[in-house]
Amino acid sequence: MSSVTVRVPAKVNVQLSVGPLREDGYHDLVNVFHAVSIFDEVVAKESESITVQVNGKWSDQVPTDDGNLAIRAARALAKHAGRTYGADLVIQKEIPVAGGMAGGSADAAGALVACNELWGLGLPFEDLMEIAGDLGSDVPFSLLGGTAVGTGRGEQLCELPTGGTFHWVFALADGGLSTASVYAECDRLRAASGAEVPWPQLNDSLMEALGTGDAYALGAHLSNDLQAAALNLRPELAPTLDSGRQHGALGAIVSGSGPTCAFLAIDATHARDLALSLTTTGAAHTAVAAHGPVQGATLV
Repeated sequence: MSSVTVRVPAKVNVQLSVGPLREDGYHDLVNVFHAVSIFDEVVAKESESITVQVNGKWSDQVPTDDGNLAIRAARALAKHAGRTYGADLVIQKEIPVAGGMAGGSADAAGALVACNELWGLGLPFEDLMEIAGDLGSDVPFSLLGGTAVGTGRGEQLCELPTGGTFHWVFALADGGLSTASVYAECDRLRAASGAEVPWPQLNDSLMEALGTGDAYALGAHLSNDLQAAALNLRPELAPTLDSGRQHGALGAIVSGSGPTCAFLAIDATHARDLALSLTTTGAAHTAVAAHGPVQGATLV
């Protein structure tokens, strides 16, 4: 096999509860991931070395050296297999870079699946998940897809049943936000308030809404403990969230560490109308309708 193509989705966090800062610099999380129909494609081609090329939207913002998570994923897979392998990785970007939608993690998951197939390793899904967890907190979910709750740093996953399809609109912002800087701002704001940070807990009402497919209930229970920090760093996101609510969004939230804003719609028609309203009013320069849950990294 000389070439393998894998499609891998973006994610939105419908609940992101962040616990106190740990001694190792991480936080314990309750992180409810939901995979949505915005996809990157990762193509792995035969080669004597591991390289990456990035095409499409935001390609100029993606590193092509050792800082690229897809390269690190391919190298980690080769090391796990105990041999030297090569692959030219070509990434077609549609997921925003540094947008809070796990674009880099998605590419890493795509590289794992593509290189496992290209190199004929035949490693089971469980092995790929183990490697993914070492690469980053969001990479295992990019492999799994669907809807799942992540605990620990977010990498310990449990699949959640979802009773239907949810329709979303994502307002894409100019420029990205560093996940590390948003967490640091969250810690700073908490320290300044002096309030005790509670241990993160899964929202039972949100779980029920997901299980029954009730978009209205889900919209009422969307939550993100990083949102205040993201809005502090990017105050212009607040009017975007307000505009989505004014145009009938069932819920409006910053996705992950931002700056992408996510809006839950009633159905596909409402999502298209909402995306159009956000762009024509200038609340967002780009708004994309999508649905979820969708599968994780998948051979195509």
